[in-house]
Amino acid sequence: MKLRCPICGRTYEEPVQRCSCGEPVEFKILKGEPYIGKSVWERFWNFWPIEPVLEFSLGEGDTPLVKSRLGEELGIRLYLKNETANPTWSFKDRGTFLAVSYAIKAGYKAVGTVSTGNMAASVAAYAARAGLSAKILVSENADEEKLKAVSVYGGSVIRVRGDYGRLYFESLKLGENLGVYFINSDNPFRVEGYKGIAFEIAEETTPDYVLIPTSSGGLFRGIAKGFIELMRNGLIEELPKLITVQAEGCSPICRAFREGKARIEHFERPKTIAKAIANPYPPSGNAVLKLLREFNWLCVTVSDEGIIEAQKKLAGEGLFVQPASATGIAALKKLVESGTIPEGTKVVSILTGSGLKTLSHMEGGGIMECAIGNLEKCLR
Repeated sequence: MKLRCPICGRTYEEPVQRCSCGEPVEFKILKGEPYIGKSVWERFWNFWPIEPVLEFSLGEGDTPLVKSRLGEELGIRLYLKNETANPTWSFKDRGTFLAVSYAIKAGYKAVGTVSTGNMAASVAAYAARAGLSAKILVSENADEEKLKAVSVYGGSVIRVRGDYGRLYFESLKLGENLGVYFINSDNPFRVEGYKGIAFEIAEETTPDYVLIPTSSGGLFRGIAKGFIELMRNGLIEELPKLITVQAEGCSPICRAFREGKARIEHFERPKTIAKAIANPYPPSGNAVLKLLREFNWLCVTVSDEGIIEAQKKLAGEGLFVQPASATGIAALKKLVESGTIPEGTKVVSILTGSGLKTLSHMEGGGIMECAIGNLEKCLR
């Protein structure tokens, strides 16, 4: 089990979560070849740093890659990787399952996370599945509706008063002392689980571009590592161009990228409808920034107005996603109109989470009232 820091290069033989320099660590590039198997975990068995405990899977992964009509409007071939089809309706389940597999093998009796959204629900659900205790740490102003969706799995949901930004680092320290394995946003096993998205895309198509809504940066790092491993193992000929997408109202990675800075800085007063990616100081921000520069990839920001428009367009195709998931489509429109993405190219946009989790922010369609005696007229 070999890990390295993508920033300073230091290596580790033990499963640490962060380097002594303060940056998140990652597993070294794995070698292997795909097998015939029912699930992505089985087909790419050699590409995981540990053996997944399949008996505790909830059916995560192997999500649909849907051809979109929106591509015709823009003159491209567009596919949507629908991660809302995962058990708790977001991509987080892939990383949670692999990290819980490690926790089981390492003998932990409790797992935890710092989150108020998709990751909280995912960790609570998989802890319940595996018979582990769950410790979910949330901010003091966390939305009650979201917390109900987390607490239903039976874990301990704990409101924490004080600086929410410190909570990530405090959880790792306390977890070591208390025997709780915290599966936060850039846990190295979590990042490995996200590689499956790249593997599944490559099984079906060879995209020129992949759009990835980005908050902490763990998802971007995982998809990037997946494609890099495929190329290093001779399974694809070249890398697609990956695009980090952030909301204009909270875009620390894109701001540092645009300004040519080596490190991200805290984004003051974040404000965006895409709350799932509104992380003002993403823990994997510097690692993502390094990848963008190393491979000549892109970072794009989108407005709330563009996000809402994209969310409605996706709903018009039968895909109801949360605002953060729609940022890829909002970015795509900008990139095609500017000529950055040429006509005729093949593009995949990652739909990260379901809109059913953010109903309070969504305007519904018109509802007609009709007496039964006038039903024929109303149906015309």
